[in-house]
Amino acid sequence: MHESLSGGVAAAILMATATVSASAADKPSDAQIAHIAYVAGDIDVKAAKLALKKSKNESVRAFADNMVRDHTAVNEKALALVKKLNVTPEDNETSKSLVKQAEQKRAELSKLSGAAFDRAYVDNEVTFHGTVNGALETTLIPSASNAELKSLLRTGLKVFLGHKHHAEQLADKLN
Repeated sequence: MHESLSGGVAAAILMATATVSASAADKPSDAQIAHIAYVAGDIDVKAAKLALKKSKNESVRAFADNMVRDHTAVNEKALALVKKLNVTPEDNETSKSLVKQAEQKRAELSKLSGAAFDRAYVDNEVTFHGTVNGALETTLIPSASNAELKSLLRTGLKVFLGHKHHAEQLADKLN
């Protein structure tokens, strides 16, 4: 697999969720979960916007359009929910690490062009969605206390499982 935007981000999510899973007392709060989920969605929107700027491949561009649309929609629902619940998303070590790693990887990806960019971007999407989906299933959804937040995370997971499948199909065509 090519160096991907999410390689470091995936590692950061895995380390953070492993640390979070270490004990029930250390599980993330709903405010932290909301922030982690929002940051992960925002990372993918930024990656997709980079793909729309750099890629000439129609399939890659269509996929990136879907990522912008779907992740923006989920993030808008998340923001509406935290406002309704009067919860302030809480920045935390996981979200800070995600942002830092994503910025570094986005800089690396931005140096690529053509087919190399397309493959790296799509490989990124496979890895990123696999990692985020795993974090949702094993840590974020089980740790969420609020039923509406848990429901939104479950809905997001269903959408993101479809994203991973689509990215895998696209990767097969590009590699």
